[in-house]
Amino acid sequence: MKNQSVKKFLFIILSILCLSPWASSAIALFAGILFSLFIGNPFQDWTTKAVKKLLALAVVGLGAGMDLNVVTKVGMQSIGFTALSILAVFAVGSVLGKLFKTPLNTTLLISSGTAICGGSAIAAVAPVIKAKNHEVTVSLAVVFTLNAIALFVFPWIGHLLNIDQTSFGLWSALAIHDTSSVVGAALSYGPKALEVGTIVKLVRALWIIPLALIFSFTTAVQLKKQNAVTTTKTKKPWFILGFITAAALVTFIPELKSTGMMVYAGAKKLMVLTLFYIGSSITLEHIKEAGIKPMLQGVLLWCFTAVTTLTLIMSNIIS
Repeated sequence: MKNQSVKKFLFIILSILCLSPWASSAIALFAGILFSLFIGNPFQDWTTKAVKKLLALAVVGLGAGMDLNVVTKVGMQSIGFTALSILAVFAVGSVLGKLFKTPLNTTLLISSGTAICGGSAIAAVAPVIKAKNHEVTVSLAVVFTLNAIALFVFPWIGHLLNIDQTSFGLWSALAIHDTSSVVGAALSYGPKALEVGTIVKLVRALWIIPLALIFSFTTAVQLKKQNAVTTTKTKKPWFILGFITAAALVTFIPELKSTGMMVYAGAKKLMVLTLFYIGSSITLEHIKEAGIKPMLQGVLLWCFTAVTTLTLIMSNIIS
């Protein structure tokens, strides 16, 4: 009991420190991972549930620091290559799935997480395609692990190649799985990278809806052939609407600008705290559950996405 109390005390202290001016997104994530692996998260169930809500709140709060005109412009510019990149990821994911002989559902889940927005896409697609629990767990473990790596590797590569903030934000949004890791990586790179990365990633996240509907339709057709019935509902990323609403308020009501910037600053610190909680949820069991083949499939698919998008951005084909 005493040992558990010490764990809780240390966890709470670190959570508070994440809200301080000295904590960065990378430090918070790394601290969370170390805490989980060497001490153990005493609030595992709570943090796992809290992450989704905190992430949504942080994303909405970030909208308060954005100009809706910029959001619209960047969003419209990114629709075309976002759609093409999603199709390319699913095509390559399908080939890798056949190469490694991974189950179809696992391939679809890993591809969905890589193509759109990590865990959120997996959570939306899994019930639609009737994925089994172990298939969902494996897919989440793969995406979760790569998300943690991306938060450290992407800024390092960005500085190494001297990538400008706009290009880095675009690259992060197209090549990193979860919104939290995109924001975390862009946050450490600079304000412009954060703006572009957040907007493009949210536009990308909107594809959850049509993707889930497509899978729902194809699954329904298959079940109909098997004389089965489905009542699955599609989860919708409502936090995107909140982001746009917050941006609209500060754009069209100038008096809210100063308040919006305070909310924006608070949202950035909340994102750092969320990343600490995400890191603290990673366990050795998660990594082991992923297995070699699905992990290799996820890594190769991720590398394909990262290298291809970076090459296109550096060549000014995507801008």
